[in-house]
Amino acid sequence: MSSEVLVSRPHYDSRAVSQEGTPGKEPDPKPSSGSATAGYRSAKYTPSEWFSNYRTLLQQAGSDSHAARSIQRESRTLSQHTEADTSQTQADGTRLLGERLQEIHSWKSELQRQIEQLQADTEALLALKRRLEKALDATETPYAIATDNLNCRTRRMGADLVRDSVEDELIQEVDLIKNVQALLKRTAAQVVTQVSMNREAKQTLEMDWSDKYQAYNFDDHSGRCTNMSPDTKHHPSSAAMQDQVSNCTLWTTFTQNNLTKALHEERATLSLRRLVEQVLEDTAEDLRVQCSRVDQAFSRHCGELIEARSQLQIKLAKILEEIGAQERNIVALQEAIHNIDPPLRVAQSRLHLRSLRPNMELCRDQPQLSLEGEVRQINASLAALHQQLSEARGCLSRLEESRVSLEKDIHCKNHSLFIERDKCMSRRKRYPTISALSGY
Repeated sequence: MSSEVLVSRPHYDSRAVSQEGTPGKEPDPKPSSGSATAGYRSAKYTPSEWFSNYRTLLQQAGSDSHAARSIQRESRTLSQHTEADTSQTQADGTRLLGERLQEIHSWKSELQRQIEQLQADTEALLALKRRLEKALDATETPYAIATDNLNCRTRRMGADLVRDSVEDELIQEVDLIKNVQALLKRTAAQVVTQVSMNREAKQTLEMDWSDKYQAYNFDDHSGRCTNMSPDTKHHPSSAAMQDQVSNCTLWTTFTQNNLTKALHEERATLSLRRLVEQVLEDTAEDLRVQCSRVDQAFSRHCGELIEARSQLQIKLAKILEEIGAQERNIVALQEAIHNIDPPLRVAQSRLHLRSLRPNMELCRDQPQLSLEGEVRQINASLAALHQQLSEARGCLSRLEESRVSLEKDIHCKNHSLFIERDKCMSRRKRYPTISALSGY
């Protein structure tokens, strides 16, 4: 039965073939001894093939076992090296993240300090702005007082309507107030501009601080991640280079530039604060000095008016005495003229009666000559009395004119004193203090 079964001949293992003979070629079989045995030999190995295949399997198994052990050793070594390298790299990354956190914290603290400084500077500037506005409002009162004084002084009468030192000081005060108001407005505009620049720099620092705050949180979370963290997962694209990524130099330079700009604004703010303080101090001092000069000019002028009025009143009293004396003199002259009239009538009557003498009795005798001399004397005296009376009446008229002029001038002085002292100087008592003019 076995002689009738035909078994196909398997191929040789290529690895065994490569070790025993030429690769790709099978060993030639022994030549058949006869055609009768051809069906039994065509599917069987020879003993040498059996031994060759046996040795080949043993060698292959030994080679595979050796290779497996080598790979196992290499795998253990690679695993150990990989684990050590990975642990070291992770430790280095954690250490660098810690250093980065310290650096970010340092810059963030500096940004926070500068932000607080800018905030304090801005609040100080806003306080100075309010002081400037209050000082500007306070200048309205001196301006109203000065202009009211000028308007009141235009109502002076007569010769008292003069451009004196008081008016010059008042005009200078008005000009000074206008200049102070313009200066305060310009200074307030500078403060508003600086406040805007401070807020812009503060906003830039706050944005940088916010970015660093987020970066700190991310790096802090990254530094806390471990191999046992449950929230870690694969992000294959995270190691790719991102667009618009800055380097450490640009990162540091960016924050330094922001801090430099903030420091510049801080210095500008400090300089402006000193300027505003000096402006408020100088303007308040200048206004108060000018107010004192105006008040002194008013006081001097009121003293001059009082002195002039006193002199005028004294002179008026003398004039009134002279008028009384002159009136009495006129009365006396009139009485003298009245009293000289009877002797004149007597003398003229005597001459008239003697002119009625007849013929040779009409003689220019001694009585005639005496009577004619008496009439001439009386007429001369009467003419002198009339002349004196005319002069006395003219003098009285001039005295009356002087009295009227003195009374008018005294009335002008009283009116001027009322304007200067009761109107102007009393109004100037409401002049703001230095603290009010300084914006407090």
